[in-house]
Amino acid sequence: MSISFMVGPHRVRFAGKTDIGRVRAQNEDNVLVPKEMALAVVSDGMGGHASGEVASRITVETIDQYYRETARTGPSTWPLKLPNLEVERQRMAVAIQLANSNIFETAAADGAKKGMGCTVDAMYFSQGRFYIGHVGDSRVYRIRSGSIQALTEDHSFLNDFLRMKEMASDEGINLPHKNVVVRALGLNEQVHVDVIHDEFKVGDLFLICSDGLSGMLTDPQMMEISTATNSLDNACHELIKSANDNGGNDNISAILIRVERP
Repeated sequence: MSISFMVGPHRVRFAGKTDIGRVRAQNEDNVLVPKEMALAVVSDGMGGHASGEVASRITVETIDQYYRETARTGPSTWPLKLPNLEVERQRMAVAIQLANSNIFETAAADGAKKGMGCTVDAMYFSQGRFYIGHVGDSRVYRIRSGSIQALTEDHSFLNDFLRMKEMASDEGINLPHKNVVVRALGLNEQVHVDVIHDEFKVGDLFLICSDGLSGMLTDPQMMEISTATNSLDNACHELIKSANDNGGNDNISAILIRVERP
């Protein structure tokens, strides 16, 4: 069932679902569909065996706990007096960096979990803005006025190569190792977090997804399915069904978020 929160004068509604897909032996994705505040997370684990699931679960739990704790006490920015925009940017970055540290320390203490990691996209709504924390190749899209836009950029070998060579995306189709993730949580003691923010408006529809969805469906297909029904729960179900119908080569996670009138 979808859940909504008042964020200033707007209502922000969330629904989400994760699925093992058709090929993998287990689901290493974890998602946070919010219960207490306007915060959602998708994390795609990697590392094999149970380790990927452990890394993504640590990520979701750490970010959720950090936001709940700082909702009560406020994030510490002493001795700086920062405007709310910078406070929330820092809050997002710290939450994900803390998750990275927890994964790295867990792997260091258990040889069976060595090398585990995960991607993450976390999204928080506050005072007319959204804040995205992004590491890896899971994605956040915004659907507005009949078009879909990726708000995040994959941290992949392909994207780095294209940027370095200033190539068009279709020139990298046959590039070896193009889908290798070059930035993820848990691989190093420190991680750089992309924090993206912008104002939202009534009618905006956001999709947070793992690459098990974006790798199986085109952007126009995801937009068409996401907007075909007023029910976010049904739309999430149809997104995952379509990804499975197209092969279901990976675990599939999708969270839809819609900004509504109160």
